[in-house]
Amino acid sequence: MLERYRTVRQAGEKEIVIKKSRFIGQIKPVETEEEAVAFIEEIKKRHWNATHNCSAYMIGERDEIQKQSDDGEPSGTAGKPILEVIRNQGLKNVAIVVTRYFGGIMLGAGGLIRAYTDGAVAATEAGEVITRVLHREIFVELDYTWLGKVENELRNRGVRTGETGFADKVTLRCLPLEGESDAFAAWMTDLTQGQAKMTEGEKVYFIEGE
Repeated sequence: MLERYRTVRQAGEKEIVIKKSRFIGQIKPVETEEEAVAFIEEIKKRHWNATHNCSAYMIGERDEIQKQSDDGEPSGTAGKPILEVIRNQGLKNVAIVVTRYFGGIMLGAGGLIRAYTDGAVAATEAGEVITRVLHREIFVELDYTWLGKVENELRNRGVRTGETGFADKVTLRCLPLEGESDAFAAWMTDLTQGQAKMTEGEKVYFIEGE
């Protein structure tokens, strides 16, 4: 799993008008090629009477899956520029469809490339670009006498935490960065003089800054 990557928060759409043609940029975060294809088909059904529904998607930790479609526009003027926006913004696991309703004025190849680029950029703005960062769950079991000190030190260190369990002992759900989990465990052992019992949990993504 990637320690961090850029994607979009949500599905979204934004319309721009260029020389009387309407370009509707639509985006959705996707995890699989099947999701991407289903999203594109959904847009095509919604805009069945549009002149074109051009699309591109990029999926995988190493961008293994990359597809594009000009949907009837001149080759290389629509799908490729949309894919380039995804690539240039460093986005992963997203699908974009730019729908065009022709307004009667020809744009030419250069004009089309700029228009579909702008439509794709509008889509990313609507989807809200975010960075997802990988954390590791570490459950820290302690005697209650340690609770105040450990909670204070976690705040000072800026470690993300989750819900706390209260039983015979207290269990803190700590979420250090995945790349810092070993250092966190060593720090916690030192902080509690070896009194903390730690159990690793799952890897979890959180949005940077939230």
